[in-house]
Amino acid sequence: MFKIRTYDNISPEGLAVFPLDRYETASETPHPEGIMVRSSKLHDLEFPETLLAIARAGVGVDNIPLERCTKKGIAVFNTPGANANAVCELVLSAMLLSSRRLAQGMAFCQTLKGSAEEVSKASEKGKKNFGGQELLGRTLGVVGLGAIGGRVANAAMGLGMKIIGFDPWLSVENALQLPREIVRTEYLQELVQKSDYITLHVPLFDNTKNLIGEAALKNGRPGVRILNFSRDGIVDNEAVLKAIAAGKVACYATDFARPELLGNDKILCFPHLGASTEEAERNCAVMAAEHLRGFLEHGNVAVSVNYPQAVAPRTTSHRLTVFTENVPGMVGKISGLLGAERLNIAELINKSRGEVAYNLIDLDAPCPEGLLAGLRRTPGIIAARVIGGGA
Repeated sequence: MFKIRTYDNISPEGLAVFPLDRYETASETPHPEGIMVRSSKLHDLEFPETLLAIARAGVGVDNIPLERCTKKGIAVFNTPGANANAVCELVLSAMLLSSRRLAQGMAFCQTLKGSAEEVSKASEKGKKNFGGQELLGRTLGVVGLGAIGGRVANAAMGLGMKIIGFDPWLSVENALQLPREIVRTEYLQELVQKSDYITLHVPLFDNTKNLIGEAALKNGRPGVRILNFSRDGIVDNEAVLKAIAAGKVACYATDFARPELLGNDKILCFPHLGASTEEAERNCAVMAAEHLRGFLEHGNVAVSVNYPQAVAPRTTSHRLTVFTENVPGMVGKISGLLGAERLNIAELINKSRGEVAYNLIDLDAPCPEGLLAGLRRTPGIIAARVIGGGA
């Protein structure tokens, strides 16, 4: 029986992925093998020795201590693409809101008082203060052309916009899904210079922090509109405020409200609504649960943020999984220990990523007692476990 500890309100459809005869899911399980989480911060959580994996029902994992998880051999999964449509629709809404000053116009109407005739006359008179521009023919700069950025680009093209994209981290799979009409650049500055709108869809790492800051905005088009529905910290708020005051930026729309951004009618703040739809919450929970179940039952690592992807069907009833440091000779050490126990390897997959590696090993016979202890004592091996059951 696997135990799953849940944080936040996980969609019931996601929890239904776990069969009741093999899984126990609860918010107070003391010694879980897996954790399902949305936005709760786990940095101060003391992980039990039983914990094998954490699945985040969403994309960002800044609420999870990745370095500590990696050192302990805890796989961390997220769900890229599961909320892509929800975020895309919100980005399109923000573009329209920023272009037509719709939020300001609605707020103005709420202040009107008097009879029906008086309100009608006042609203007609006041509409001159809320003129805007159309999206048709404008250029949208998309920073990050993954699942969400690619969908935004396609949708904006349907509205008659021209697209320029910047993504030095673009995968081959995502690149093949992009329409040929998208102009790609290798330089962020070129995108900024050519864009009427800039939308951001990249994770927050050291090399993306303050990606849109004073240097990037300096050569931008006057009146550019910036949309950040990715992660707080990718945009330098102080730099944007200065650019707005100087007339460089016409509007900044963000899903991350901060004190310095409030009270400015050229800034639209949203309460982190990117994935706040029933469909997105369901999709994220189901995908996270599927990742977690695949790892616990078969050792498959899919869409992990801290370990390499390794997914393979079982070829025997006995599977050994081993997380190691990515250094020469580790596969040889593992094979040597197995050979000493006269165990034959039916199938072996070794994948590496940065400083770590992962091994899926199907064996022809059960592992004898003491093998795991020997593996775990071996320098360079981070974690190891045996998975039984059918192939």
